[in-house]
Amino acid sequence: MERRRRACNRVSRLGDEANHPVAREYARAITDGWRVPNPAPFKDSTERRSAMAATVLIINGPNLNMLGTREPEVYGSRTLKDIEAMCIARGKALGLTVDFRQSNAESEIVQWIQDARQSSAGIIINPAAYTHTSVAILDALLACDLPSVEVHLSNIHKREEFRHHSYVSKAANGIIAGFGAKGYELAIEAIADLLPTAK
Repeated sequence: MERRRRACNRVSRLGDEANHPVAREYARAITDGWRVPNPAPFKDSTERRSAMAATVLIINGPNLNMLGTREPEVYGSRTLKDIEAMCIARGKALGLTVDFRQSNAESEIVQWIQDARQSSAGIIINPAAYTHTSVAILDALLACDLPSVEVHLSNIHKREEFRHHSYVSKAANGIIAGFGAKGYELAIEAIADLLPTAK
């Protein structure tokens, strides 16, 4: 039991690298009582991403929790829960795990993007109103160095002039806008094409 406890403690310090084959072998060796060197770290970000499951982080910005009741003539009648279920199903069909989130807080979204470097292979983001204002989200996306797709339910370029500008577009690989909830499925398909780990 003591050997198993030490193995768990040592591997837990590897964080997201605990699922790497080297880490699993290391834990098995400790449990069996062997003396082994520390496991080699990942050589680069590509190896790290290939070792983790092909997880796509989908971030939804402010007021999107009100979908279904908020201006349905603009944003459609589907709720965010409906869109989440649709994304999970489409992701599964493409060999992707979907981590679907929503926040009204800019700081929380920035933190999620920063954390994605260790947990996700790519990001889909509907920044909502932060599209037009958030340099912080732009900087976080540029710093995380992951493939990303920007998605909007409505065509922002057909709306008020202040909505035409997107800070996020400067970091995204591509933009999908104006197709309603279907845009999320299109974004998942697009991100799958950018990920070597997807089926």
